[in-house]
Amino acid sequence: MIPLMKSTFYKEEETRKKLSDFVLDNQYLSMGEQCFKFEEKFAESQERKYATLFNSGGSANLALLQSLKNLGILKSGDQVGFSAVTWSTNVMPIIQLGMKPIPIDIQPNTLNTMSNQLEKMLSTTKLSAFFITNALGFCGDLPKIKKICLENGIVFLEDNCESLGTENYAGLAGSFGTASTFSFYVAHHLSTIEGGMVCTDSESLSDMLKIVRSNGWTRNLSAKKQDHYSSLNNISQFQEKYAFYDLGYNFKPTEITGFLGITQLSYLREIVAARAKSYKFFNSVIQKNGDFIPTSSGELTTISCFANPVVCTCPEVRREYLKAFSLSGVETRPIIAGNMQRQPFYLKYVEDTSKLMGANFVHDCGFYFGNCPDYTQEELEIIKGCLE
Repeated sequence: MIPLMKSTFYKEEETRKKLSDFVLDNQYLSMGEQCFKFEEKFAESQERKYATLFNSGGSANLALLQSLKNLGILKSGDQVGFSAVTWSTNVMPIIQLGMKPIPIDIQPNTLNTMSNQLEKMLSTTKLSAFFITNALGFCGDLPKIKKICLENGIVFLEDNCESLGTENYAGLAGSFGTASTFSFYVAHHLSTIEGGMVCTDSESLSDMLKIVRSNGWTRNLSAKKQDHYSSLNNISQFQEKYAFYDLGYNFKPTEITGFLGITQLSYLREIVAARAKSYKFFNSVIQKNGDFIPTSSGELTTISCFANPVVCTCPEVRREYLKAFSLSGVETRPIIAGNMQRQPFYLKYVEDTSKLMGANFVHDCGFYFGNCPDYTQEELEIIKGCLE
């Protein structure tokens, strides 16, 4: 069996030993110094001013939209665009928070929403925000999309959970939006077992994210900001310990999350380089096979995908390749969740659906297999044989 993920961590044995020592040596493991240190280092690595750590990537998405509502930037009833091929937790918070999800089609050879598709949507529909998904190591023409959003007063958000380290001529994926989210689930680039992050350059959004993360209280803000909130609301020093200033959740990570994040972050360059090399190897095989629609790198200078996408020419061809992969013991999955409009929860809670040719094509004809940074040569050859 060649699974989607071969290990829990990059440099598995070394990381597990460090983790064991850390747990044995530290009495308190609730959110603290390690988490804050990881936030600081991750923000620096992403060239953003602020980073807020959460207990999962899904929590990060929900907290981001809740924070924007708390600040009055978004409100109930707002129309929020999203990439039609995405993960459930990009769309569910839009519905849960009383906003209207607007799916925007994707381009099969990039797996992503492009600027022309956003412009087409805006010709008929007004959006308050656009939550794009940088899918499977690829992304749309983000500088153009950012410009369109700025010109139209649209809050631009990025889900970069699958493309950590991907870069184009203008910067890192995840550095273009007002905020961007990341996942540290075990199958992703950096594993903290479970974990997520939101990055932003906005101080007020960063503060609100910390409030939302911790039940609605301010204890993770500076003393000056805590005093500001308590004075503004006429809260006494005694009562302030349990004062809740806005809508929030308990999305706090543990010190284990922070420690693992710091440890894995030190290997990020190696991880990205290994994943980019693996993708390049498999893509060279895909490019030569007429059964596949090759992915287009466009303006990307680095492609860092947590899994390798394959888009077949038709559903019948996909069926044959899925069979070949299965017989060779290579684990596969659909491309993310396919066309989100075809998911049961979406059909239950959203009345309107639209015809999205690109998303439907990827839903019916696409799949992915793993992109482990430590494949053996034998494993590479097995997967290559499946693609051939």
